[in-house]
Amino acid sequence: MRTIIPVHLISIAAAPEQDLSIWSLLAGADFVVQLVLLGLVGMSVACWAIILNKGMAVRKASQESQAFLDMFWKSSDLEKVYERVNRYPSAPVAQVFAAGYVEMKRMISAESAAGAGIDLGMTENIERALRRASNTELNRLEGMTTFLATTGSTAPFIGLFGTVWGILRAFQKIGVTGQATVATVGPDIAHALIATAVGLLAAIPAVMAYNYFTSSIRGLAHEMDSFAADLLNIVKRHYRGR
Repeated sequence: MRTIIPVHLISIAAAPEQDLSIWSLLAGADFVVQLVLLGLVGMSVACWAIILNKGMAVRKASQESQAFLDMFWKSSDLEKVYERVNRYPSAPVAQVFAAGYVEMKRMISAESAAGAGIDLGMTENIERALRRASNTELNRLEGMTTFLATTGSTAPFIGLFGTVWGILRAFQKIGVTGQATVATVGPDIAHALIATAVGLLAAIPAVMAYNYFTSSIRGLAHEMDSFAADLLNIVKRHYRGR
C-alpha cells in the first residue's frame, strides 16, 4: 500500500537548512557591516587592555600613597623621608614630596651661599614645584582614560550605523525580489542587530571604567593637594626666623 505525502511537506523536507549561527551570520554579512564590527571589536579590545592596565596602576598608586603618608607622618626628619622616596615609585604624593624637597634644598643652598637667611617669600618657588609635580602625576594617572570616554560615547553610534546599513540592505533585497519573507531579509536584520549589540558591549564597560577611574583619580588629586599644603606649612614653620 502506497503512502501519499502531501506536497507542502515534500517542499519543506526538500528545503535546505540554513546555518543561522553567529559565525555564519558574521561571515555572510555585508562588507560595511563587517568593517563596523571589526572596528568595534578593536575598540573593545583596546578598552579592556586600558582597563586592566589602568586598574592596576590606580590601585598601586593608592596603596603606595597611603603607605608613604603613614611613613611621612611618623617621621620627624624630612631628609630621612626623602631617602625613602624611591621605595614608593608609584605613589603620587611621594613624587610631589620629592619635588618640593629638592626645591627646598636648592633654596637653602642658594641662601647659604649668599650668606642670607631663609626668605619665607621664596616658598612660592616650593609651591610652584609642588604644583608642577602634582600636574605631572595627574597627567600620568589620566593617561589613556580619554579613550575610554571616546569609546563609551561613540561605540553605540558606530553600532547604530551598522544597524541602519543592515536594515537598508534588507529593504534593497525586498525591492529586488519583491518578497518580504524571513528568509530574504532575516540575515540582514540579524547583522543589523549584531552591530547594535557589539556597540553596546564595547560602550558599557568603557563608560563604567571611565567613571570609576575618574572618581579614583580625583581622590588622588585631592590627596596630593592636601599633602602639598601640609608640606608647605611644615617648611614655613620649620624655617621661620632663620
